[in-house]
Amino acid sequence: MKFNYPQICSNLLKSLLERQKTVIARRFALGSSNKAAAERETLQSIGESQNITRERVRQIEKDAFIKLRKEAKKYQKVFQYFKDYLKESGNLKREDLLLENLGGNNNKAQIYFLLTLGEGFKRFGETNDFYSFWNINQESLTRAQRTASFLSGKLKEIGKPVPLKRLTALSSLNQKVLISFLEISKRIQKNSEGLLGLLDWPEIHPRGIKDKAYLVFQKEKKPLHFTQVANFIERALPQTVHNELIKDSRFVLVGRGIYALKEWGYEDGFVKDIISKTLKEAGKPLSKEEILEKVLKQRLVKENTVLLNLSNKKYFSKISEGLYTIREA
Repeated sequence: MKFNYPQICSNLLKSLLERQKTVIARRFALGSSNKAAAERETLQSIGESQNITRERVRQIEKDAFIKLRKEAKKYQKVFQYFKDYLKESGNLKREDLLLENLGGNNNKAQIYFLLTLGEGFKRFGETNDFYSFWNINQESLTRAQRTASFLSGKLKEIGKPVPLKRLTALSSLNQKVLISFLEISKRIQKNSEGLLGLLDWPEIHPRGIKDKAYLVFQKEKKPLHFTQVANFIERALPQTVHNELIKDSRFVLVGRGIYALKEWGYEDGFVKDIISKTLKEAGKPLSKEEILEKVLKQRLVKENTVLLNLSNKKYFSKISEGLYTIREA
């Protein structure tokens, strides 16, 4: 349904005295068709420009709204249209998306003004957990908050980003309603691939080179040289990437300049450390071939590198039948 929102607002303002009209137009940024609610003028700034106190501006605004709400009753079709839209979205919608969807790029300020006038519309300001949004039903707000909390817990259990259909199945909500509930949440966000996860996850909100490198490894699913990783990250210098990978415990150096993710089962340490761990876990002497097989799964090095470390009598001993064990202190 199409409405001429600028004309409706202009008609409403005609019922006001000149000073009231000026205050309302400035308070709701109605002088410019593309201004958002965030650009509205404060009581203080209007008062200073009019040489009156902010409390006087507040009173003028209050008196103006008494008139405006009476006049607004003529436009019940508009308000019903707004309510129908919100009902389809679970009775609430994030403010920026609501203003955009109802008013497009040019009528956001007018939509905000009309919502403020309409009966039954309630605005909730931004908090640490939620973006600003409008609501027409308290029960739906409670449900949205509980849903966000429940799904945050489920995502923690899953431990990785998931598609929307996975969360829809977990919530048992209509997908359109769930989208609106999740849109107001700061805790659950969508990444560039359209997957949903927790804001503090690097897959959702990568912070710096190390998180971006982590995403590269997850996508490529194989060990990479640090120069390869740098090529995947825009404007990343190879040495910077190398320095970040060395310092971050999520990455393991598995070869000359080659890294892998620890979560893939790679162990920290030098080749000799991997040999020692292999022998300790076996609990018995192992042959050269057995040691090579296990160590080369952990390190991308030449066989000679492993054998050179194995021949170090300071750490390892060769016993009868060609078996090796850890040298006793």
